[in-house]
Amino acid sequence: MILTVTPNPSLDRTYELPALDRGAVLRAAADRVDPGGKGVNVSRAVAAAGRRTVAVVPLGGPEGALLARLLADHGIEAAGVPVAGSTRVNITLVEPDGTLTKVNAAGPELTGAEAEALLETVRSRSAGADWIACCGSLPRGLRPRWYAELVRRAHRAGARIALDTSGAALTAALGERPDVVKPNAAELAEAVGRPLATVGDAVKAAEELRERGARAVLASLGADGQLLVDDTGTHFGRAPVAAVRSNVGAGDASLAGFLTAGGAGPAALAAAVAHGAAAVQLPGSVMPTPADLDPAAVTTTADVPLDRALTEPVP
Repeated sequence: MILTVTPNPSLDRTYELPALDRGAVLRAAADRVDPGGKGVNVSRAVAAAGRRTVAVVPLGGPEGALLARLLADHGIEAAGVPVAGSTRVNITLVEPDGTLTKVNAAGPELTGAEAEALLETVRSRSAGADWIACCGSLPRGLRPRWYAELVRRAHRAGARIALDTSGAALTAALGERPDVVKPNAAELAEAVGRPLATVGDAVKAAEELRERGARAVLASLGADGQLLVDDTGTHFGRAPVAAVRSNVGAGDASLAGFLTAGGAGPAALAAAVAHGAAAVQLPGSVMPTPADLDPAAVTTTADVPLDRALTEPVP
């Protein structure tokens, strides 16, 4: 079982437009609403793979009630924490060439009691979890060290933690030694305070995060591929994508693939790459099923020498 924690979940409404014409009245060619938030997306991908998952989420207002219903529709058990504010609604506009315009709402401001209730719910629901995936930005009211406290408590209970966040929340949590952190290229550059021009630069940045406490780093480098630096070594993988339809949630699908494949080593990296490549070819934030995956298309450092990949630019 994989337990996910999403402190600031959302309803994600996606509209596919023939063109984005500012100031005009636009008619969508297609639209959909999905349960959203990075941890929720991880749960959706885990459930799509036929695995059990529980999503810990704050829920507020009619939007929160709809989110809980949509999670159930996806076969996900929601461990909801009632909050006074309403769950946020995010909007994504998709153009035919794959260009995305995303509007993310701020979400509710959580009280100290609500923040503690989230931590307690994670503790009470973590028994038997193979991994706890803590994902996304922190809502208003939660201090940057909230994730650090969650990692500390989870490790005390013997759980393994995957952390996908950025900025001060990531920096504060590194000292608690999360089992894996999953930045994208921009977040990795921000964490080390310098630009990353090549895959080799990303490797050095990942090694720095490990020196600061992360036990493993799984970094998404966009179209260039994904990088894993852990106790088994340094591994790099990629897969060709014919056309990008939407990259919303692709990193979350990658993390789900990585965790369901064991969460360590080149086999888990290959699963992460396959899930990410499949996700960007699906509409909105739809998560891939096993039928959408093409593991044979994935190449890793077993196929392409690492020293060749290190010189390639990071998008």
